[in-house]
Amino acid sequence: MKPARQRSDRLSTTVYNYQENIMTNQTNNINQINQTNQINHTNHINHTNHINHINKTAIITGASRGIGAAIAKKLASCGYNLSLCCRNSSDRLKALADELHCAYGIEVLCYTGNVGDFFFAKDMVANTISHFGHIDVLINNAGISHIGLLSDMTPEEWNNIVAINLTGVFNFTKLVIPYMVADKCGRILQISSVWGNVGASCEVAYSACKGGINAFTKALGKELAPSHIPVNAIACGVIDTDMNLCFDETERAELADEIPAGRFATACEVADMAYSVITAPDYLTGQIITFDGGWI
Repeated sequence: MKPARQRSDRLSTTVYNYQENIMTNQTNNINQINQTNQINHTNHINHTNHINHINKTAIITGASRGIGAAIAKKLASCGYNLSLCCRNSSDRLKALADELHCAYGIEVLCYTGNVGDFFFAKDMVANTISHFGHIDVLINNAGISHIGLLSDMTPEEWNNIVAINLTGVFNFTKLVIPYMVADKCGRILQISSVWGNVGASCEVAYSACKGGINAFTKALGKELAPSHIPVNAIACGVIDTDMNLCFDETERAELADEIPAGRFATACEVADMAYSVITAPDYLTGQIITFDGGWI
């Protein structure tokens, strides 16, 4: 299936719409990639008038809201050009891209698709390289939650959360590594969870994915250290985002009382932490940095 492409005449923003489900026809995917790689980017506007422009590019997955959007805003304010994706909320993602372009004069590419689909990830990375020429930072943020007993979980639900939360991290990381190694620079950061450290009842699949991300980060940090490409993760505690809308006011108050800091963290605070990690000396690698207000 060919991706539907929309281009804004006013902004340097491209929105690609892919099938929501993971594609299984490899021939169609190869054709799709070939067609998309031929997109003419000459109509994009090259904005260089922002005082913080540093000619760096970051890919952020799951960027339409919450932590991903907050990190996008933080990096845009520091002059990064961005390549963003989300699964469904293309209108919200484009609105964010418009906001960041107008505020900071950066370029933003937007994609809509499933990060668990290797061919979607391959196409997005290839087009990011085609347009910007390099990838300096990868933020693997995309993720979904599932609350319920493991015995009640269907194989389809398990496969879906693993595809998005864990396979998506593999897809994008595998694809950016050759470019970063060739450039002898780059930063990879995963947005993980404290449940990856200790596990959570009724969130077994989510905990398993985040635990996998943590082990992945530690191992890959060792693998890429000789290339001076740090790989780290932030294990978030309770963050005040849409993912926690399942709690009513009483439950939120009780949960906040359990946290020594006495409150939920904001997405902006996570973004500030993320920026600190990706700008730290490259000797900081293979680390799972807990960000939970002293909770766990």
